[in-house]
Amino acid sequence: MTENSSKSGRILIVDDNEDLLKAAKIFLKRHFAIVDLEKNPEAIPTLIQNDDYDVILLDMNFTKDVSSGKEGYYWLEKILDTDPSAVVVLITAYGDVQMAVKAIKAGATDFVLKPWENEKLLATLFSAMRLRETKLEVEDLRSKQKQINLQINDRYDNIIGQSPAIRKMFETIDRVAATDANVLILGENGTGKEMVARAIHNNSSRRDQVFINVDLGSVSETLFESELFGHKKGAFTDAKEDRAGRFEIANGGTLFLDEIGNLSMPLQAKLLTILQNRRVSRVGSNKEIEIDIRLLCATNMPLYDMVKENKFRQDLLYRINTIEIELPPLRDRFEDVPLLANHFLHFYNKKYNKQVSKISEAALTRMQKHNWPGNIRELQHSLERAIIMSNSQVLQPEDFNFNSSQSQTPMDAENVMLDQFKLEEVEKILIRKVLKKYNGNITQAASELGLTRSSLYRRLEKYGL
Repeated sequence: MTENSSKSGRILIVDDNEDLLKAAKIFLKRHFAIVDLEKNPEAIPTLIQNDDYDVILLDMNFTKDVSSGKEGYYWLEKILDTDPSAVVVLITAYGDVQMAVKAIKAGATDFVLKPWENEKLLATLFSAMRLRETKLEVEDLRSKQKQINLQINDRYDNIIGQSPAIRKMFETIDRVAATDANVLILGENGTGKEMVARAIHNNSSRRDQVFINVDLGSVSETLFESELFGHKKGAFTDAKEDRAGRFEIANGGTLFLDEIGNLSMPLQAKLLTILQNRRVSRVGSNKEIEIDIRLLCATNMPLYDMVKENKFRQDLLYRINTIEIELPPLRDRFEDVPLLANHFLHFYNKKYNKQVSKISEAALTRMQKHNWPGNIRELQHSLERAIIMSNSQVLQPEDFNFNSSQSQTPMDAENVMLDQFKLEEVEKILIRKVLKKYNGNITQAASELGLTRSSLYRRLEKYGL
């Protein structure tokens, strides 16, 4: 082992043998920036609170207890209580395999015997330093992830709405989040499926762990296993280094598989095997890695119809939808349009340094009549464009590119306030007629009516059909 040209690393050595301490410092100070010595273990708490050590070399036996190692275990526990990411290497003249195993199980990183060989000691310390760096990186990532989660979604701050459909969804999230149940989130494009997934994660017991999002629609067949399960260096042409897959990265946290309906049947089979066994093997390796994840999936595709058409595995569907949440399209929650519109108004005013004060009543009325086939995403883009292009402080209907074919039939204010009973009677007759046309097929009837299956079911229950 050659001496580092640029020394780094802080080492603390705790041992009651003065000669050992002096010899260790003489040797190690050539390789590390700081080497601190301490005879009295009682000073350990103060030392590690005042300084950030990369590695702590800790004697297992002090004068009170010659050979059992009990003092070493005691101070190891104290160190890890103070700094859970501390890296401790235990040293003793009376070591054996059982003591080494017990020390590792207690949280030690490694175990060395004295008198030690300098080169072996140095290799052990450098290895321990790398572990310390990794631990700190993981802690930093977790801390950043926690802050990102708080910023992205402080409970439900990013889900805007007060409509009955949204309030019902919040109730479902509250019930589901506290469990580890797999959740399938259904909804059209732009309805906010990822936001709901994040809300579930951020209200769960895994909220301080990672949330990993995988867009399966963008993962090719050839890279599927590498992306999700990882690979070993040399496993295939472009595998230039070992790489952890998304399952492994999400271990302890939440894995969100978006667009799961896009998976081919062979890939569905591979995914099902992993979910059943709760283990993954990197491509090019036979070693199995246990995984502990909360699984959330989402799609805008009709999975139940796909099962009937043999395009989606029924056993996989059962596996991923312990709980099912269906997001309502924006046309089914028109009451939320003004809230969403004003939210985006404030957001893009700030982003583009604009001074648009409000959206006119006429524009809001027109927005509530629009079908929004792109849902919230379309509404967001419409507001962004209108704010960028407008020279006025108040947005008017003409500031939006409403496609007349996608809007409802224009009505004057009096017609909008038509008797609700009459409207419900018309809707009831229409639903009955369409159901008869398709011999009671809910999927086909909902499609013709422009409703989701859950929306149609709600209306059937409401009208007693």
